[in-house]
Amino acid sequence: MALTLSQLERHLFKAADILRGKMDASEFKEYIFGMLFLKRCSDVFEQRHEEVIKQQMEAGKTLADASVIAENKLWYKKEGYFWVPPESRYQYLLNNSRQANVGSLLSKALAGIEGENTSLHDVLEHIDFNRKVGQSKISDIKLQQLITHFSLHRLRNEDFEFPDLLGAAYEYLIAEFADSAGKKGGEFYTPRSVVRMMVRLLKPTLEHRVYDPCCGSGGMLIAAKEYIDEHGEDGRKASLFGQEYNGTVWSIAKMNMLLHGINNADLQNDDTLSDPQHVENGELIRFDRILTNPPFSINWGNTEKDSSGNAAWQPKFAAERFPYGQVPLGSKKADLMFLQHMLAVTSDGGMVATVLPHGVLFRGGEEKNIRAGIIEDDLLEAVIGIAPDLFYGTSIPACILVLRQRVQDGANRVSGKPAERQNKVLFINADRECFEGRAQSFLLPEHIEKIASTFDDLQEVEGFSTLVDIETLRENDYNLNIRRYVDNSPPPEPHDVRAHLIGGIPRTEVQAHAELFSAHGLNPLDLLQPFASGDAEQDTRYLDFRPELQQRTDLKPAIENNAGLLAKEDAIRKAFESWWQEHGERITALSGELDNTTSLVELRSELLNSFSQSLESIGLLDPFQVRGIVAGFWYASKYEFLGLMARGSSGVMDAWRTSILAAMEDKASKHNPLEHKLVKFLLGDFVTGLAELEQQRAELDSKIKAATAVKSADDEDEEDADNADEENIIDEEQIKQWRAELRNVRKKLKTQKENFDSHLNKAVDGLDEQQAGTLLLTILHNDMQAIIERHIATQRRSIVAIFENWWDKYRTTLTEIEQKRDTAAAQLQEFLEGLGYV
Repeated sequence: MALTLSQLERHLFKAADILRGKMDASEFKEYIFGMLFLKRCSDVFEQRHEEVIKQQMEAGKTLADASVIAENKLWYKKEGYFWVPPESRYQYLLNNSRQANVGSLLSKALAGIEGENTSLHDVLEHIDFNRKVGQSKISDIKLQQLITHFSLHRLRNEDFEFPDLLGAAYEYLIAEFADSAGKKGGEFYTPRSVVRMMVRLLKPTLEHRVYDPCCGSGGMLIAAKEYIDEHGEDGRKASLFGQEYNGTVWSIAKMNMLLHGINNADLQNDDTLSDPQHVENGELIRFDRILTNPPFSINWGNTEKDSSGNAAWQPKFAAERFPYGQVPLGSKKADLMFLQHMLAVTSDGGMVATVLPHGVLFRGGEEKNIRAGIIEDDLLEAVIGIAPDLFYGTSIPACILVLRQRVQDGANRVSGKPAERQNKVLFINADRECFEGRAQSFLLPEHIEKIASTFDDLQEVEGFSTLVDIETLRENDYNLNIRRYVDNSPPPEPHDVRAHLIGGIPRTEVQAHAELFSAHGLNPLDLLQPFASGDAEQDTRYLDFRPELQQRTDLKPAIENNAGLLAKEDAIRKAFESWWQEHGERITALSGELDNTTSLVELRSELLNSFSQSLESIGLLDPFQVRGIVAGFWYASKYEFLGLMARGSSGVMDAWRTSILAAMEDKASKHNPLEHKLVKFLLGDFVTGLAELEQQRAELDSKIKAATAVKSADDEDEEDADNADEENIIDEEQIKQWRAELRNVRKKLKTQKENFDSHLNKAVDGLDEQQAGTLLLTILHNDMQAIIERHIATQRRSIVAIFENWWDKYRTTLTEIEQKRDTAAAQLQEFLEGLGYV
């Protein structure tokens, strides 16, 4: 069976579990990455080794001679292979892992691969298995476990569910380590939703040189490569450049590239601010697209002096890179120095997208002067405020600046922006565009779509975006505080004094939600009616709840069963079904199209465009939500599509089966494999039977515990037991019967679970390719339908909340409250008089 993504992710996470304890994720992550890379290199080497031996034997050589020839390093110059010396091969490590000082064995293995392959120079030397963490180093037994664990799966491409499986799993592991590392996670990982949005803003292509001056683990460059793939070009051929200060993180980035099949990325290890490494013929190399998330507010150099009394901090190419000035030495304000470096290495007309803290937008002093220079040269294209809590390690709000370098026009440097953007800056206040998770917020596809579309189309949306000319920025002393130009604060909750006094809902409040009601097909007058107080002039301004709505709880069913609302929801469902009937089978047409990379690109484009056209016209969901649905579906199903291309529909079923069975064996798994979508379709009756047995077990267990608890209490107080009612006397025979039934139920449960594998295997093996394709389409259809239903339900809940809010505000009037107060006071007075107190 092919190794699946979830199976490999679980395998890597278990490897990390071996080292958890004395070390946190920030300390042991390099060992897991090193072991993974070592195993991958060894397995791919063995594959090539076997191929050479086979070729030589087919040419007439003996096995012994062919084996000697296969040791020639020249055979491994082919792209994607490394020469692995004997002491670095995994079988050698496995055979010798029971000796003392296993750390030295592994460190030498990594050094052997690095020493024999120039492209790996300095990449693996940072990983020292003998390094002390605290007062001790990793024990031999732990390292032996690690070696044994990584031997469980072979890591050749032919073993994978789809070709880039290893790269996807590596990205998963980096994200898991960032999550575990907390604050330190932000040093090497930017959440993928933010990265995707930034890449979408710059739209890199194969002809662009893409650069990240603070590349961390390489996620932005990988995302640029994937964007290029998704738009019909071979991202592995992209010109990717990066620099990272932390040596361990840099080595992780190098391995990340190699495991994604990117062999030509130019990643350097040094301090970008002091010593930029991408230099050619004594000049800084220029780049077309720069994507980065530099460390927030680190020190700008230091205040030390050299022996001559001059500043020790002497960054290279300073005059060229920092033309707008420098912040004070030693100050924690290096953000705009990073930005100036980016601009200095941006080619004419090239673009920059960078994450920065909000402080750079409005702080005074040298930072204001730097901002002024950048603005006056018309380099700043957009300022995008994003939600807090999106990044690891900081909850402070951040922004994304988009800039475009000037171009040469004869003897002059002029704005490189398109004409309609020149001398203007687009402000987008998207700090409310996020999904708030328990520990961290993240961007959903519809948020990315809204931000990116607003930028692309230069839209001005009230409370979200506005276009500000440079003259206005000049008048505001170059202050770029986003809320100064786009205030998205929600309006204060309206309160109508008259409505509070005598009742009624102001028509103005109803009208304020007219767009939402209309989109969802609800006529508010189906639930409201003209208010009747006797004052004709006043009554025209107010509405009241219809008489059939007697309680607050009546609102929700009345809205959910409203004919107009149901008709609108039915319309979008029918539009989806019609769209799926027309385009769904294009998905299974990907089967076997692995070598035809354009097929996936064409499908993505077709789904995005046709879905938008089909559902936007209904008007229930806004265009950003509609495009977000199909984008979210695409990202969620991406690996199924790749598996389909590599192994067909049956291959996808097989991959799901493998993941389910692996999860059944993993007692620590967070996910219940019985809830997998494939199980629900193929073994619905089986799962229902298990659920019924589980319920019987729980009920019997509860009865026995309750009965034995009563018996224990009776034994402690015999006198009470003698006086107990007959119906409360514990029947020993009944308890015995329950216990016998419980044993029988548990036995059945155990047998059923043990038979699960055979049931699933029989069901999956019974599917031919056509049946597998039909089932795959059904499951994907339901996945997408579920996304649509979530959007519909969310919008419907917001409508219910509006009416419930009106009920809470205006249903009970001040007059009614006073009447109840007076009635209660009169009752109290009467009660006191009856007692003779007054």
